[in-house]
Amino acid sequence: MSNTEMSSSNYYTTLEVAKILGMAVRSVQLMVDRGDLQAWKTPGGHRRITRESLERWIQGSRAGVTGVASFTGHTGEIRGPGRRRAIVHVPRVLLIEDSSHFQNLVTMLVKQKFPAVDLHVANDGISGLVSFGHLQPDLIIVDILLPGIDGATMITGLRRHALFGNCKLIVLTSLDEDQRAPYAFALQGADVVHKPKLVSELPALIDKALGHLFAPAVSADEGADEALAADVEAAEAE
Repeated sequence: MSNTEMSSSNYYTTLEVAKILGMAVRSVQLMVDRGDLQAWKTPGGHRRITRESLERWIQGSRAGVTGVASFTGHTGEIRGPGRRRAIVHVPRVLLIEDSSHFQNLVTMLVKQKFPAVDLHVANDGISGLVSFGHLQPDLIIVDILLPGIDGATMITGLRRHALFGNCKLIVLTSLDEDQRAPYAFALQGADVVHKPKLVSELPALIDKALGHLFAPAVSADEGADEALAADVEAAEAE
């Protein structure tokens, strides 16, 4: 197909796509380079991205973001460590993690300890950026090392997003403290969980991040503790 046969309404510039997806222009360029979006170049070297490939990618990214819980209301009860609290807003959490092992591990922890949380999973940084715009989560849990666009770059981009001010951040990493030095700019002010300690440390940080969405805690009685133990046992048996 020649350029003259192409209708401009069927194509976007990288800037237009960046605005649609809430991304940086460079992220869109990377998506084109790795084949996620179909594009051609003008004689001046500018990319023109097909509407069809953009719509297909958006539909695919939405399908790839998996919620492990769904709710019809905004009231209920959540069990945190040692207490039961009424929900004043169903917390929405976005996990951005490429490892299926850690996806499953975080999902299991959330289902056991925070069963009312609406958890969604994105497999890479670019999908995570798009999911953030769609979901507007209360908490993002992100691996610092991701394919496509690394977690540090993504975090920097998110912090410039108008909606990020209402969102909490927890960073997961397999890097020890010395290895994290190159990512210090992205980790500043964020809670960081070393993956070997994920099971012991992540639940308390989730509780800390989402506590403002819950009504004041009430003491858990023996029956509540038994109910929580039963829930955990049932979840592990699934």
